[in-house]
Amino acid sequence: MKSLLLGAAAVWLLGAASNAQGPIQEAEKAAKSVAKATEKAAKKTAEGTEKAAGATVAGAKKAGKATADATVNAADKTADATKTAAEKTAEGTEKAAGATVAGTKKAGKATADATVDAADKTADATKTAAKKTAEGTENAADATAKGTKKAAKKTGEEVKKGTDTVVNH
Repeated sequence: MKSLLLGAAAVWLLGAASNAQGPIQEAEKAAKSVAKATEKAAKKTAEGTEKAAGATVAGAKKAGKATADATVNAADKTADATKTAAEKTAEGTEKAAGATVAGTKKAGKATADATVDAADKTADATKTAAKKTAEGTENAADATAKGTKKAAKKTGEEVKKGTDTVVNH
């Protein structure tokens, strides 16, 4: 009976071993399937990352070019505006200088005219004063001469009277 028991145990073990082999094989298949799916997902993720990196690089290049273009454009506009401002400043300075020269000429002419006018008036006043002084001097000389004549005549008359008085005594 011992051998029968051993035979039954061997059959049972064989059956159990073959039954246990099924789940192990299925677990191995599932692990392989998960590994394959993980590998596929990793590949897809890598491809997506590559595409995203490529798009980022392209976008960065476009943005860099747009920034460079905008900077060049702004620099050009700034240069143009600076040039225009410098030209306007030069024109304004030229006009101001012209106005200053014109104003200075007018002021110089007005000053010269006023000086000539003042000199003419001074000359006229000097002539008038000299003429009046000469007339005054002439009148004073005439008056002095008349006064002297009168005084001499009177003195002469008085002397004659005095002489006549002395002689008559």
